[in-house]
Amino acid sequence: MRIATFNLESLESGRKARVPMHDRLALLRPAVQRLNADVLCLQEVNAQKVSQHKRDLLALKELLHGTACAEFHLAVTAGASGGPADVHNLVTLSRYRIVSQRQVRHDYVAAPVSAPIPGGPAYFDRPLLQTDIELPSGEILTVINVHLRAPLASPIPGEKVSAFEWRSVEGWAEGFYVSMLKQLGQALELRLLVEALLTVNPARLLVVAGDFNCDEHAAALRLVRAAEEDVGASGLADHGLVLLDRYLPEDRRWSVLHAGRPVMLDHILASTSLYGQFRQLEVHNETLADEAVGFGKSLRSAGSYHAPVVAEFALGKSG
Repeated sequence: MRIATFNLESLESGRKARVPMHDRLALLRPAVQRLNADVLCLQEVNAQKVSQHKRDLLALKELLHGTACAEFHLAVTAGASGGPADVHNLVTLSRYRIVSQRQVRHDYVAAPVSAPIPGGPAYFDRPLLQTDIELPSGEILTVINVHLRAPLASPIPGEKVSAFEWRSVEGWAEGFYVSMLKQLGQALELRLLVEALLTVNPARLLVVAGDFNCDEHAAALRLVRAAEEDVGASGLADHGLVLLDRYLPEDRRWSVLHAGRPVMLDHILASTSLYGQFRQLEVHNETLADEAVGFGKSLRSAGSYHAPVVAEFALGKSG
């Protein structure tokens, strides 16, 4: 069984698309097909307006047309209207039946108060998306799709000249502080969700996949992993999550290229019970462009500046 994660980077169609959909399909569809995924966690899937009060995932449907994923079961996060939000939805696709889904956003962690910044609490930009999937064997696999806040300064009222230009260092510093509060807050909520699930069933088959916007040494990912050496209690070691990136040699362990520096920002983690079924990990980074060079040229990639990551497990067989 193959479980994958892929940040599509603002998948959009129509007049709002910064890159024509035809150009994006030429690169993204083969990337999706190559994954050969049974479960696919996607980030940054935009929804298109189909009526005054309704949006649908038209761009995603166009991307998946003609692929095996077009027939998969689907779960998607919801915006304020109850349907998909206009931008940056999480989508989980599964070959196998999704028996339940849950959106988690400030269920375990309140919005951090971002004083002295005006504007009140720093609400999380995106929720977590939990799905329970019934495998042919009858086992339940829990998948948590994740997109943590990027380490880019959040907007502060009156402090920005343009998208990347600030009026003052103080304004930028406060914006960066807010973003780090959000990233750590999301990471804490993810860890508390995992704790709640493993407390009910310590042997749960659980996988966490997505764009963490940080590498394995960052505080947010350490918080999510809850490694034995950090918790300091061997009796709680089975509550930790295994970072599957470490399967790869260092020269292959990167999903983003930034200013010539390869970094691993997209991760798949497994519960200790699921880790027993882990077989291999792939990062499809062969064609990845340098995001810093692209942004410097104001170039929006037809593909994505994130590489897909796929893990293979000995799961899914009946009997």
